[in-house]
Amino acid sequence: MTTHLTLGPVLFNWSPEKLKDFYFRIADEAPVHTVFLGEVVCSKRQPFFAPHLPEVAERLTAAGKRVIFSSLALVLTKREVDLVRDLCTMDDVMVEANDLSACAQLIGKPHAIGPFVNVYNEGTRKVFEDQGATHISLAGELSRKSLAALAKDAKADLEVQIFGRQPLAISARCYHARSYGLAKDSCKYVCEKHTDGMDLDTLDGDPFLAVNGLQTLSYTCANLIGELADMQSMGIRHFRLSPQDTDMVEVANLYRSVLDGIAEPQSATEKLDDLVEGMPFANGFYYATEGVKAKGQIEEFGI
Repeated sequence: MTTHLTLGPVLFNWSPEKLKDFYFRIADEAPVHTVFLGEVVCSKRQPFFAPHLPEVAERLTAAGKRVIFSSLALVLTKREVDLVRDLCTMDDVMVEANDLSACAQLIGKPHAIGPFVNVYNEGTRKVFEDQGATHISLAGELSRKSLAALAKDAKADLEVQIFGRQPLAISARCYHARSYGLAKDSCKYVCEKHTDGMDLDTLDGDPFLAVNGLQTLSYTCANLIGELADMQSMGIRHFRLSPQDTDMVEVANLYRSVLDGIAEPQSATEKLDDLVEGMPFANGFYYATEGVKAKGQIEEFGI
């Protein structure tokens, strides 16, 4: 069974120059099948990179990558409604819906469902499949048992995030701005100071979560490299890498080497650990426990 690595949209506020260089290198060097482009978290960031999107998409397509455009995960203002409508009505463009307003506009045409739209059971999956969804990226908090149930008899291609900080919530308020004593409307784009998100600690000083503008992320970095074979046995064959501020080409190479049977998960994880500079790995959600935890092999836990 053919397996595909995908690259999710960049969730963080990187400069247009950095984003352009990042995607050009992905086009030329990364062993990924599909690249998701677009601003998902905050519409205020969107105008900065929008002029470069056609050139980036063309470069990726020319390199043999499939390009899918991701919509906003939270739509609040008329401007944001218009942005989503314009994206969903473009001709010859595949769109990933990350909000139900986008899902409604894509009914009847092939599209993708993003991880911000909750697909937790077979009935919901089937509704989206009947409406035209051909690709569904599942929420990171789903357990192995849930993934297996969803994969059974699925018509759409199912995808699981296997690397990167996990999206947990998104809010109308911007805690990132508030932490700097600023309001959302006058945020001065302070989220650009934290290219992997701003780490949060508990009152006891323990690392807890990360904040990225309107978004709350896991403090830990998801790493399901040891679970790839198990997911393939369920029929899942699309695996998402969520970009972090590291060498994502090398990250993709390591996951590809495990998928191809060239490297063992343990040795690849040791190399990945060097790339994320001490950000701890976790796979707890997969084992139906706290997402922050790192579990061993599935046989050890009887799942």
